[in-house]
Amino acid sequence: MMRKILLAAATAVALFAAMPAFAVDNMESTDAPDLTSVRAKIAAKDYKGALEELRGLAEDNQQADVYNLLGFTLRKTGDFKTSLTYYQKALELEPDHKGAHEYLGELYVETGNLAKANEQLAALGKLCPNGCEELDDLKAAIAGKPGADEKAAN
Repeated sequence: MMRKILLAAATAVALFAAMPAFAVDNMESTDAPDLTSVRAKIAAKDYKGALEELRGLAEDNQQADVYNLLGFTLRKTGDFKTSLTYYQKALELEPDHKGAHEYLGELYVETGNLAKANEQLAALGKLCPNGCEELDDLKAAIAGKPGADEKAAN
């Protein structure tokens, strides 16, 4: 019996070790700080609380996910100019950041610049040739579908 338990444990350890490692919050970047609390605040539409936490994180982390979420929360509070700055910072650090392309496109939709929104859509089309959630969400925002931005920060 003990031998079976040890064999099962060894097998489980081997399988666990062979599994790919996932970054914090299942995001693609591996250098992201834990954004679980920020994401919860955003989901609850507590943008002020999210901003406070994100500003603290941004002081210690030059990281695309942090800047992208800063841009998102600032956009949701109506600070479009600063929001744009943070999306651009996110894309400077990580040019293929799908979330930043989506949210930047949504900023352009909200500010009436559909030509720029379509540029972000084209960038996502190149990043997601087989489609992705970010591409679908930006398409919906450009088409003016309600709730296109409601899945934010997921």
